[in-house]
Amino acid sequence: MKDTKEIKDALRTQRIETPSWAYGNSGTRFKVFTQPGVPRDPYEKIADAAQVHRFTGIAPTVALHIPWDRVDDYADLARHAREHGVEIGAINSNVFQDDDYKLGSVTNPDPRVRRKALNHLLECVDIMDETGSDTLKLWFSDGTNYPGQDDIRARQDRLAEALAAVYERLGENQRFLLEYKLFEPAFYMTDVPDWGTAYAHCVKLGPKAQVVVDTGHHAPGTNIEFIVAFLLREGKLGGFDFNSRFYADDDLMVGSADPFQLFRIMFEVVRGGGYGPHVAFMLDQCHNIEPKIAGQIRSVMNVQEATAKALLVDREALAAAQAEGDVLGANAILMDAYNTDVRPLLAELREEMGLAPDPMAAYRESGYYEKIVAERVGGTQAGWGA
Repeated sequence: MKDTKEIKDALRTQRIETPSWAYGNSGTRFKVFTQPGVPRDPYEKIADAAQVHRFTGIAPTVALHIPWDRVDDYADLARHAREHGVEIGAINSNVFQDDDYKLGSVTNPDPRVRRKALNHLLECVDIMDETGSDTLKLWFSDGTNYPGQDDIRARQDRLAEALAAVYERLGENQRFLLEYKLFEPAFYMTDVPDWGTAYAHCVKLGPKAQVVVDTGHHAPGTNIEFIVAFLLREGKLGGFDFNSRFYADDDLMVGSADPFQLFRIMFEVVRGGGYGPHVAFMLDQCHNIEPKIAGQIRSVMNVQEATAKALLVDREALAAAQAEGDVLGANAILMDAYNTDVRPLLAELREEMGLAPDPMAAYRESGYYEKIVAERVGGTQAGWGA
């Protein structure tokens, strides 16, 4: 067993970012289920995000999505966040909802639409300047539905041109993370369908361009931990969008479908030197039927538990078994760590940090949910597109 003090010290440094959109109403193509107490504006979203940090102690930032979180004064929104004990994290762009983007945004064959999309991306960098954010998240739904619909290579040229313009606009201590997604809403060909495409564009641009791995954006059976290991080796893993999936991009609570996969990913992060501030641990989830704040707390705890197990792995013994070709021995070392119940260790750690040992129970007992249900009456609840 590794030294628990060393593991606790490492866990104290963990930071997990929650997304503003997870606190609003969400759903599927078929139905969005509303819930009482849902935020009506970005200020209330941040107040809810602050509760996750209050009870977990490791969620000090909240990501914004523009234009869903557009306000008149972003500096004031950042001040509001600080007053609630959190800060603004990554700024997420949105070039997929306007009617103009039916045939794509930055890869659209119409130069007018491409200019509109690029202007929005540059606006997001302006918002980074105003909020103090150092990370821009880029995801493009761009693609085609039919063979011959557009020129595949020309679309890559347009994408590269837009990314170069954004890269040029970034400040000295800013970066962008390029996301990829296998399919949806483009079903024949997506312009950034996989980590290799994102990696190729980022390598060409330079150190301020990195890849973000959304754990729900891969074909079934994809070995995500291999992608993580490769990108870490190349210095191009910028962060994660953590969620869980059974079928496609389900956006469920991270670790809910396959906690062993989450452990394997986190082991590669720890082994590859990615456990630190240069790799962002972000959640990207839609709580369609479960309570919003509680769902985020559970997700943070799931990542924390997987990380604790990854830190438990005896890497010296594992390396020795691997060098000797001891297949079963090496596998057993990993499985011993995964099968360890780390909940008592994490409960001790939270008490040492001045937190309740059970964040879920502490949140339930706090009365915050009952308070927002009573107070947030009237107005328009936040949700997709708001």
